[in-house]
Amino acid sequence: MEFNIETVLLSTTILLTGLTAGLCFTWTNAVTPGIGQMDDFGFLYAFQQMNRLIVNPTFILVFFGPFVLNIALIYLKYLNADKSFWFLVVATMLFTLGVAFVTVFKNVPLNEMLDRTDLTASTSEELKALRQKFETPWKQWHLVRTLSAIASFVMLLVGLILNTQSS
Repeated sequence: MEFNIETVLLSTTILLTGLTAGLCFTWTNAVTPGIGQMDDFGFLYAFQQMNRLIVNPTFILVFFGPFVLNIALIYLKYLNADKSFWFLVVATMLFTLGVAFVTVFKNVPLNEMLDRTDLTASTSEELKALRQKFETPWKQWHLVRTLSAIASFVMLLVGLILNTQSS
């Protein structure tokens, strides 16, 4: 494999996409089922705290870095398209639509709704209603992110293999 800007971009994109897929997978398979066992207040409070802490520079880099890097990679590959190009396009579309857009337009609004709520001032009925309004849609949209991140990661790996074969 030739070491150039394209290789560095592809490797970094694969790494960050893999980290995002792992993060999503862990939340889908351990975090949300685990806190799902808690009562309404505990569940909502735990989710509220995790949402507040997860948005940090490292998370932003790992979670949204692939979006930017995929676009740069597509641009570079377009100039000299080979058989890996369309796998990279599909990976970019999966990540952009299934991870970035779903996060911004579906999960974040649910997180913001939860964050605006003073849980300690809410009645048990209000907590139950908030959880019902929040939990199922959040988990459904998160599953879309998880599957999209994993599929994007696989497409990038196929692109790497094809890129290596054409070098």
